[in-house]
Amino acid sequence: MNAAREIINETDHCALITTDSTGLPHVRTMSHFPFTPDFVIWFATARNSMKVTEIRHNPKVCVYFSDHTKADGYVAVIGKAEIIDDKALLLSKKRDYWDGIPRWKEIFVLIKIVPKKLEVINYPRGVNSDPETLKAPSVEF
Repeated sequence: MNAAREIINETDHCALITTDSTGLPHVRTMSHFPFTPDFVIWFATARNSMKVTEIRHNPKVCVYFSDHTKADGYVAVIGKAEIIDDKALLLSKKRDYWDGIPRWKEIFVLIKIVPKKLEVINYPRGVNSDPETLKAPSVEF
């Protein structure tokens, strides 16, 4: 778990993978909120974004963390996403640059991802894939 926390804490951006109504995966770069010890992941996005539509259709998602400039490893968090439309919570997570976005208080919602499974590779810590199957070590929540 510490190896996973290390990778996540070193990444400012991650990839959010969702599935559309036809079953096709979609990936986009996201800026996550500061990491929480329980591995719950938070994002903000526009309420009318494609990712919100996809999550409402299928809440199963994956979030991928890796700093490819260092190639130290990765963390994949597989979980269930929920759209949170809570103005007080949104205000508590406000980022300074949102002031430049007109009507952000009406536009944004939060995405909360509760982990079900976590996979981690952290080469400096010696957390490596299985040499025969290349399967990454994982933790079930």
